[in-house]
Formats: sequence, C-alpha cells, structure tokens
Amino acid sequence: MNQNQPDAPRIGVIGLPGRWSTEVLADAVERSTGFRLVIDMAEVWLELASGQLKFGDYNISDFDGLLVKKISSEYSHHTLDRLEMLRVAEASGVRIFSPALNILRLIDRLSCTVTLRNHGLPMPPTLITENLEVAQKAIRNYGAAVLKPLYSTKARGMLVLDETTSDADLVAQLQQFQCTSPVLYVQKKLNLPGQDLGMVFLGGEYIGTYARVSQSNTWNTTIHSGGKYAPYQPSQALIELARRAQAPFAMDFTTVDVAESELGPVIFEVSAFGGFRGLQEGLSIDAAAIYVDYAVKQLAKGSF
Repeated sequence: MNQNQPDAPRIGVIGLPGRWSTEVLADAVERSTGFRLVIDMAEVWLELASGQLKFGDYNISDFDGLLVKKISSEYSHHTLDRLEMLRVAEASGVRIFSPALNILRLIDRLSCTVTLRNHGLPMPPTLITENLEVAQKAIRNYGAAVLKPLYSTKARGMLVLDETTSDADLVAQLQQFQCTSPVLYVQKKLNLPGQDLGMVFLGGEYIGTYARVSQSNTWNTTIHSGGKYAPYQPSQALIELARRAQAPFAMDFTTVDVAESELGPVIFEVSAFGGFRGLQEGLSIDAAAIYVDYAVKQLAKGSF
C-alpha cells in the first residue's frame, strides 16, 4: 500500500531492500501511516539546481520524515557521501531520524572515539597513528591489540595481534592493513567475561539492555561471529554511563556498546543505526514499532 492514511505523515525508510531490519521498519511505518517505501540510496539522485532528491518517481524532499535504518551494506567514506545528499532533504524541511550530521559523526570510528574521549568516557587504551614504529611499540606495550578499520561494522576487517607475533610478521601485517586503512587504530585487547552489552536509547531515553554472548572461542562476541543475544539487567550506574556516552551525539535511536572488563566498564562505540534484532531476540521488544511511534509523535509536535 502506498496511499497515506488521512492526516498521517508520509515517512520513507532509508535502508537495504530485503534486509530484515529494513523490512520490519517499513512494515511498522505502513501499519502506522498506510504508506510504505524502502529507499535504496544507491538508486537516489540529487538535482542541485532544483533541490530535488529523487528516488524513482518520488521527490524525497516532499516527505515529512525519513527513518534511516541502513545507509549502505558496509561502511566507507562513500557512506558519508550518501548522508551528505540527505542533508539537502533536511534543508527543505524533511525530518530525518537521526539527523544526517549526527549519523556522520558515528560512521567514522575515529570521530566517535574522539567525541567519547573529549567527554571523559572510559574506553580501552587506544592509539591512532600512521607511523608503523609507533604502532608496533604500542602493540608490544599492550601485549595484545585489535587493529580496527575506521569504517566497519560487526568486527569486519578487524585484526588481532599479540606478543606471539614476530617483529617481521607484525610489520608485514601492519603494512598490509595500511593498504586499506592508512590511519592505524590500535586498541588494547581486553579480557572480557564472554559477553558485551548493547544498551539502547530512544530520543535519549533508556529502553533496555541485551547481551551479546560468545558461543565459541572467537575473540569478539558479534552475532556475525556466532554470538547470541540474551537479556541483561545492568546497574543504574552502568545505565547512567551509557546515557552519558550517547548524549553528545543526539541520536533518535542508538545503541551504546559497553563491556565490563578488568579495567572496569568501558565504552567501545555508539551505534549510528542501533540494534533492532538485539532488542527483539534479547528482550522481546519490537524496536521498529516503538521507533515509528516515536517518529510520528515527533512529527506531530513539529520537533525538528
């Protein structure tokens, strides 16, 4: 159905056609408004002279709102270009959930990290450099480290290096890593209790926490690597820490990745798009439904 219910806002979903989280969000929009449209940014074009952002026969700049679930299948600097295009729709009065500039600050891992540290949030020891000698020394000092691309999700492209790696192999792996990620993001590998946490916020309000529990001997707990979701009840102190972490980014919907380590609680990152499946499988919460309800209410209030 592509016909709005009377007086309902016209809301499009920016996402990847066929992907579970995109489709459940589009279904929730349709149930609420009577309108359903999944917008693949690979098929969007921008006419600067007219200010029109087009997708098929639709001028996206005429919509009331856009819910951004996925901007691309993998993060890269090209992802930033797609978000810049959405800023044109914002300038014409379209409410984007979350605002394009806010998402931009989270796509780049370094931008997210710098913001978290500037606000005094606890993070694992981390070094950023393009100097191989400096990176090599940091890895030796850490004992074990994770090399993280500046643009990636679900631990894709990450590389673990430890004290068993010879100097020659260490240099070779760093050089190879720099072929795709010239800026080296080197983070101390912490001993975690077999799980980390996704702490979810909607409009800055705490929704709930799910755990990603490792099911194997892999170093990370991501579902991509075989982890499973489970419910988790954090302390109030941990909730307040996560609330502080997400606040600088002013996201409409986000997940804060937290771990309770030997150093105490640490923040790994704040998500640009949040964890629908974690809420569903870990807590039986329909994230799509509550997000759409929030968006409709914000549009009714004219909250821009």
